[in-house]
Amino acid sequence: MGNSSSSSDNQRSRLITWEDPAEIAKIADDLPGMKYLELMMENRYSPPISKLLNFQLISVEKGKATFKIEPAEYHYNPGNVVHGGVAATILDAAMACAIHSLLPPKHFCTTIELKINYLRPIIIQTGSLRAESEIIHFGGRTAVAQGKLLDKDSKLYAYSSATFMILQTTT
Repeated sequence: MGNSSSSSDNQRSRLITWEDPAEIAKIADDLPGMKYLELMMENRYSPPISKLLNFQLISVEKGKATFKIEPAEYHYNPGNVVHGGVAATILDAAMACAIHSLLPPKHFCTTIELKINYLRPIIIQTGSLRAESEIIHFGGRTAVAQGKLLDKDSKLYAYSSATFMILQTTT
């Protein structure tokens, strides 16, 4: 018949705030990609997804970007491990930022293909992870990047590649 304990006994909550993404896009549109990413590293103009999943850009250079994330209970799936979509999201963000680091003002990129291989489960005890990415092809209309999700000892948890379309804003 079910558990006699109240479901509210196990309730958790989390408050999340973020900036208006349309306002962030207006600011980013006028900046070279690298300048925008430098501001993002200073925790200014962070996209809402990074606030929701609690990951941060910690390093950027031309053609490379690194994010960090601390696995948390709110990342868990019903299997009691971090959902694979969290790993995919942080790797996608890192690879997109590697591409964005080379873009001029009024340009952005969007993912058109993402491939990820998961090598081991991620749990809270895994500790802090970093998503390192680098460009492996940069063309006029498309770019390709690869990424690795690593722990503090550089143990590999997932690796990925993605293709991005490079677009110009219409404003």
